[in-house]
Amino acid sequence: MSASDTTQPEEILRIAAKGDGVTASGRYAWGAAPGDLLLPDGTLQPGPHHVAPVCRHFGRCGGCQLQQLDEESLAAFVEARVANASASQELGVERITPPHLSPPGSRRRAALRAESSSGRVVIGYREAGSHRLVELAECPVLVPEFVALLPDLRKLLIRIGQSAAAGAKGRKGRAPGKGSAPGKMAADVELTLTEQGVDLGIKGLTAEGLAITEVMLDFARRHGLARLTLDQGYGPDMIWEPEPVTVNLSGVSVPLPPGSFLQATRDGEDALVGAAREWLGGLPAIADLFAGLGTFAFALAGEGSKVLAAEAARDVHLACKTAAAVQQRPVHALHRDLFRNPLLPDELNRFAGVVLDPPRAGARDQVERLADSTVGRIVYISCNPSSWARDAALLIAGGYRLAEVRPVGQFRWSTHVELASLFLRD
Repeated sequence: MSASDTTQPEEILRIAAKGDGVTASGRYAWGAAPGDLLLPDGTLQPGPHHVAPVCRHFGRCGGCQLQQLDEESLAAFVEARVANASASQELGVERITPPHLSPPGSRRRAALRAESSSGRVVIGYREAGSHRLVELAECPVLVPEFVALLPDLRKLLIRIGQSAAAGAKGRKGRAPGKGSAPGKMAADVELTLTEQGVDLGIKGLTAEGLAITEVMLDFARRHGLARLTLDQGYGPDMIWEPEPVTVNLSGVSVPLPPGSFLQATRDGEDALVGAAREWLGGLPAIADLFAGLGTFAFALAGEGSKVLAAEAARDVHLACKTAAAVQQRPVHALHRDLFRNPLLPDELNRFAGVVLDPPRAGARDQVERLADSTVGRIVYISCNPSSWARDAALLIAGGYRLAEVRPVGQFRWSTHVELASLFLRD
């Protein structure tokens, strides 16, 4: 059958990287599952792997693309994303394990958008391919604590908007009307589940005066927030933090600077950390590159292992350093920008193992130095199979072999895939 022949039903054979189903002739269909039939008129006849979406917003909300897949085909998609990336660079991976999928209701970190017009506030994710927001009435991906907060958070944002509008009118010499609605406003909302509860950060709004500050404090008390920050354009200002906010990393309470990176789910973090422990645990000297708060450093330190934790962001580096000192862990925190100043082969050769977890773009310059080193074991954690595969090809060319890859689907029902990989120098 030619690609242009659309007169017969065609079976959906696989799910492409962006979530569309694909037939043998190359036709694409959004919302399809393997085994569905794509009919000549473009509609789908569901097959054995097609399930009913669990969220009323699916199809509009851009947060999820794959709620139509059953567990088997969702796992197959996550594994295929990693396998295809490896094959594209001819990495010769020796083993790909079955993927780990995070369960529903486990996302402990979220970045939402809030916008208002004529007094109504919408909080949610953008529609797929659009700037319009989908108002979240539910979200089966997020931890329940976040969803429960949304109705009152909408009211709080309205109050902040009203306060800002009143302040602006007052400065112009016009008295605002009582209970006046805010004009158009927009804000970014960051939510993180910490040891003390929900950490809420609001960015993009202004709040002046004691009255609105009291409103925000009342909101924080009523909902038992761990912290409330407001960024009015000059960095986050602390509104509420009754005790220092921390996250637990392998049994170590680590200070959490506002907006810091944290693995999206606890169980996804456990899967990635578990792989690093299995592959590097017990080595005498380990380097954790792009260490962040110390997710891998604290997991690997101890039992004869010392860890160098290199990180560029100063506040995050200091959080890791502080926790290591307080908890007396053998972690040496190094403030260093590995993009501008990567560790050189002579520096790397002191370590028996290296773990690196770079941003989505990968870490080409640092990986080139690793390829020239004598490090025996490298664990590469990645949130982007494409950039990982390009970096991995440099390690392979430098004499390493790719012994194992473990796919991880932390962002359930999305096309976002992570992985842990082990490179060995024989």
